[in-house]
Amino acid sequence: MPYRYQPCCTEKIYHVFNRSVGRQCIFPRNSYYQRFHDLLPYYRFEKPFLRFSEFIRLPALARQEYCNRLVSQQPLVDILAFSIMPNHFHWLVRQKQDNGIMRFAAKVQNGYAKYFNIRQSRCGAVFQAMYKCAYIETDEQLLHVSRYIHLNHYSSGMVHSYASLARYPWSSFCIYAGNAPAEWVETETLLGRMGSKERLMQFTFDQADYQRHLSILSHLYHDEENM
Repeated sequence: MPYRYQPCCTEKIYHVFNRSVGRQCIFPRNSYYQRFHDLLPYYRFEKPFLRFSEFIRLPALARQEYCNRLVSQQPLVDILAFSIMPNHFHWLVRQKQDNGIMRFAAKVQNGYAKYFNIRQSRCGAVFQAMYKCAYIETDEQLLHVSRYIHLNHYSSGMVHSYASLARYPWSSFCIYAGNAPAEWVETETLLGRMGSKERLMQFTFDQADYQRHLSILSHLYHDEENM
């Protein structure tokens, strides 16, 4: 599957990912994961009236009223799946407006970079200059990419059981498993292809150990090349 810089077509689905500069860890604690996670639903809309840092300082009732106004806008993207790793992220998104993915990625990455730099007392780039994306051409590719995204934390050893994976908060898999609410994740596409939540979960778990094995081999190969 080719990963390259390319213009994205509206109403098409893409696998989008990016990595931190120098592969540094940019999510050192849960609060950092939470911030990036919360930017996704906020900046999937075209014109938030406030910066996210201003929005979260509003009283609870004002935040709810603001969100009601925000969701009346046309979204830039539909988010079908995501995972947030220590030094990179994966999204499976459908573009809803021209240049929607580009605008969404810029808003999220810039917003998180400002937060990270303030918290870490640093300056400079946080993410690599350009995200990469691949067009999802078939239903089979869609399902396999979603499984790859959802298995990232298990494959890397960040979680050690299927039950933990189904509850891990920094991935959309916990939403598909029914363990977290998230109206902003569009689940109908994947569930429609699989037929049910149970079939989607089984489809994911069927390749979990194989994908973990490949991940271990990949790390070993990378370590040997750098010796």
